[in-house]
Amino acid sequence: MASARSAMLQALLLAVALAAAPGVLSDPPPLQDFCVADLKAATAVDGFPCKAPSTVVDDDFFSDAMVAAPRTDTNPFGVNSTRATVSVFPGLNTLGLSITRTDLAVGGLNPPHSHPRGSELVLVLKGEVMVGFTSATNRLFTKVVKENELYVVPRGLQHYQLNVGTGDAVFMAMFDAQSPGLVTPTLALFATEPAMPMEVLTKTFLMGEDDVTAMKSKFAGF
Repeated sequence: MASARSAMLQALLLAVALAAAPGVLSDPPPLQDFCVADLKAATAVDGFPCKAPSTVVDDDFFSDAMVAAPRTDTNPFGVNSTRATVSVFPGLNTLGLSITRTDLAVGGLNPPHSHPRGSELVLVLKGEVMVGFTSATNRLFTKVVKENELYVVPRGLQHYQLNVGTGDAVFMAMFDAQSPGLVTPTLALFATEPAMPMEVLTKTFLMGEDDVTAMKSKFAGF
């Protein structure tokens, strides 16, 4: 009995330690009330340096980026995302959160992608959106999410959003990181600078060079 209690106590202490450790959070906790990003600072840090408190104004904590509905006909996927991350919303600096509005045309797709620095909480505002992600064991989890419903995507996993309704769809994606990052596999393979070696692509996709070249041409300009 004593050994069982000791094991439970050790497990509890470990859980508390992990919960309190900044390293297990997407962003570390802030050390002051606010640290409005100085986007013009010459010194590069992991994030942004703070503006002098005397120069901080009300609008540093305000953004109207989500107000206007963006066009969804400017790309073949029928999607447009408006991001409010620290790079455009300085008041988010060190707070560990950001948000994106995504508009989908009928049949529109937010192609598979991942956010290496943040988990994503999806809130559908309009329409019906199929949200799906794949685990490290290649298992697909998916659900059609309707208005005012939520779906969570764990940090770093490949996921997508597809409009399966009869009209346009809109959803908000909330992140536990001020700059969650964005990695889209198709672009990471076919639209890099410099170009990914042809041998890597042909062996990865079991294709000939002509097929790979045709695939790459579809992503030129992205």
